Amino acid sequence: IINFFTVLTLCALLLFCILPIHGEGEIYGKVLRLHVIANSDSDLDQSLKLEVRDSVLKYTAPLLREAESREEAAEAIMRNRADIEAAARKRLEILGCRDTVSLEVCTERYPMKNYESFCFPSGEYLSVKLMIGEAEGQNWWCVLFPKLCTDIATSKEDQFVAVGFTPDQYKIITESENPKYKARFKILEAISSLFGKK
Repeated sequence: IINFFTVLTLCALLLFCILPIHGEGEIYGKVLRLHVIANSDSDLDQSLKLEVRDSVLKYTAPLLREAESREEAAEAIMRNRADIEAAARKRLEILGCRDTVSLEVCTERYPMKNYESFCFPSGEYLSVKLMIGEAEGQNWWCVLFPKLCTDIATSKEDQFVAVGFTPDQYKIITESENPKYKARFKILEAISSLFGKK
């Protein structure tokens, strides 16, 4: 009986160490993703998708500079929705393409994604969805807020903490191969799949 309770206690301590009890589940609620969908899978349309991506990132950079939360970033995008769409269309027109461009902010499910030193669990995230033409081609995505689309190498912990990430949440996305954080990472994905946690 003593051995049974000893094992039970050890198991409880182990779970206590790996379960996401430090607000890691809030990762989903602090990130704004960017999702660009090409017109088709043709080489030309895939190339145009990247051109649109670059024009949108350039246009939105100053809009999001003062944003201190995902909500503020999303609001800034929606306030400037028409101008962002126009900037994307202008870039396409310069390249000889007349495809339409439409933007919406919505919740989408993303697979697990590595960004060099960062890794985000699969799950549902608030997303800036940019659709080109028929939007039937392969897509491209990144993290629009906090800014990772262009600053992956220079982003640091203090920048994430400044927008609401706790040190534990930061470690989840930067140390996902550490056994403890890898376990928490997988638990977050399981929770998101079961309960649609955002």
